[in-house]
Amino acid sequence: MRNPGPRTTVSLPAFCEGRMAASPLRLGPEKLFEMPAVLGRLSRYQSTSQAFAEVLRLPKQQLRKLLYPLQEVERYLVPDGRQDLHLRIFNPSLEDIARAESVFKATERNRIDYVSSAIRKDHAPDLPRPEVCFIGRSNVGKSSLIKALFSLAPEVEVRISKTPGHTKKMNFFKVGKHFTVVDMPGYGYRAPEDFADMVETYLKERSNLRRTFLLVDSVVGIQKTDNIAIEMCEEFALPYVIVLTKIDKSSKGHLLKQVLEIQKYVNTKTQGCFPQLFAVSHTQKMLEC
Repeated sequence: MRNPGPRTTVSLPAFCEGRMAASPLRLGPEKLFEMPAVLGRLSRYQSTSQAFAEVLRLPKQQLRKLLYPLQEVERYLVPDGRQDLHLRIFNPSLEDIARAESVFKATERNRIDYVSSAIRKDHAPDLPRPEVCFIGRSNVGKSSLIKALFSLAPEVEVRISKTPGHTKKMNFFKVGKHFTVVDMPGYGYRAPEDFADMVETYLKERSNLRRTFLLVDSVVGIQKTDNIAIEMCEEFALPYVIVLTKIDKSSKGHLLKQVLEIQKYVNTKTQGCFPQLFAVSHTQKMLEC
C-alpha cells in the first residue's frame, strides 16, 4: 500500500487541471474571522462576483458553517493515539475560494458551455482539454453539484431530478480553456442497461481524464456499489477524490461516524484516492473549494 505522503490543501480547479495550488494567503477558519482587514486583499475577486461578496456578508456563524462544513466535528477527528488516520481537514483560504469561483464564472474570455452527450466512449467529443468526471450512485447529487458549480453560468442547462437514474448519458461541459466536466450516469438503482460498458470503458481508456470525483451519500456511507466503483478506479490506476454529499441531512454525530469510517477506508484500502475528503451540502450546494 502506498504512503499517501504529505497532506496538501488544494482547490477544486487545481484538482481539475491535475496540479497543486499554493495560496499566498493561508487563513484557517480559526483566524479567518479574527482578521476582517484581510478581506480588503480580496477586492479584486469580490468586484467580479456579487454572489461571493454576499456570502462574505453573512453572519459569522453562518459563514463559518458554509465555508467550513466539517469544522464542527474536526476536534473529534484526530483523537489522541489515532495517528493511523493521517487526517487533515480541507480548509481553503478565501483567496482559494475566490480563485475557484473565477474559474467557473462565465465571461467572454471564459466560455462555459454544454458540448454534447454520449452513450459510448467512441461517441464522446474529441476535446484536447483535461477532463474531470463525477460518478456516484443514482440520486447521490452529481448533477445537482455540477449545477451548483455552474451557478455563475446560468445559461448552461444541467438537468436535475429527484427521480433516481435521471442521467442516462455522459454529458460533457466545457469550462473555458481550463478543463471539461463530465456528468456520468449514476450506478445502482435505475442505472442504464449499458452502464458498465459505457462508464468502465470511459474510465479505462479516456486518455485525457485527469481526475475522478466519486460522490458518496453521507447519510448511508460507502455502499456495495460504491465499493465496485472504487475498485474500478483502483484497477485502472485513476487519481480520484471522495466527495461526501448531503452533509446537512446528517446529524453531527452521524457525520462524524461516516467521516471516520470513510477516512479509515481510504487510508487502509486505497492507493489512488486523495487522502482528504471534500464535503458538500445538499441545500446550500456549496462545495469546499
